[in-house]
Amino acid sequence: MNFNIGDIVSRKSYNNDIIFQIIDITDNIVTLKGVDLRLYADCVIDDLKKEKTLDVVKTDREIINKNLKSIDLNRDDYFYLPGKILHIDADKDYLQRCINFYHDLNVQSYGLIIDEKDIHKEIIKYLQEYKPDILVITGHDAYHKNSDDKTDLNNYQNSGNFIKAVKEARKYEKDQNKLIIISGACQSNYEELIKAGSNFASSPKRINIHALDPAIIASSIALSEKNKSIDLLAMIEKTKYGSDGIGGIITDGTMFVGYPR
Repeated sequence: MNFNIGDIVSRKSYNNDIIFQIIDITDNIVTLKGVDLRLYADCVIDDLKKEKTLDVVKTDREIINKNLKSIDLNRDDYFYLPGKILHIDADKDYLQRCINFYHDLNVQSYGLIIDEKDIHKEIIKYLQEYKPDILVITGHDAYHKNSDDKTDLNNYQNSGNFIKAVKEARKYEKDQNKLIIISGACQSNYEELIKAGSNFASSPKRINIHALDPAIIASSIALSEKNKSIDLLAMIEKTKYGSDGIGGIITDGTMFVGYPR
């Protein structure tokens, strides 16, 4: 069977468990990017099985509608000013899906595409420019399972880069209720990201996360009332894999409520 860049595929050696798009073919090696999961992979071309093209717009709309149903605001008498989000992502496709997600929820957001290794170098500049209430730092990551030592940052593709970025952001604002940070990607070192100063991070069980999971957490906080603590467990359960994929600390919301409308 012939395969081309752009084809939607899965890997037979992994029981076809994840749907990918082919982004490069070099000789017999194919580079893959998760359609919904923040994951890069490669394999030999004989390991591939063609899959039906996924309608990501439709699946994202289903997630948006589910989140909209959970928002109960009295728009007859009150007006609302959600928190402002700065979303830094190393992947332009996932970033655009997250920005569309915020837009559909009427949450003000700014998106920047920065490579994982460069985020810590530029983050304070953009925090000063946009002055967000919520900061998302994400992209791609991976835990190299050939090692049993989950504490060694050398066993992660980008966790060390995310940690450096979080630490730099905390130099700008130490208070975790004045700047709420959501960080990490697939299989990231959750414990070290929390220690570095993240309010929320992936991944407690070192599993993959959905492309929209960081945006679900960010928008939920943006739409939670200021100076009131969020429902931590309910918020985490909105994500694809719940507490296996993302965890965090009890945090105050960032939305101002005003009267009259």
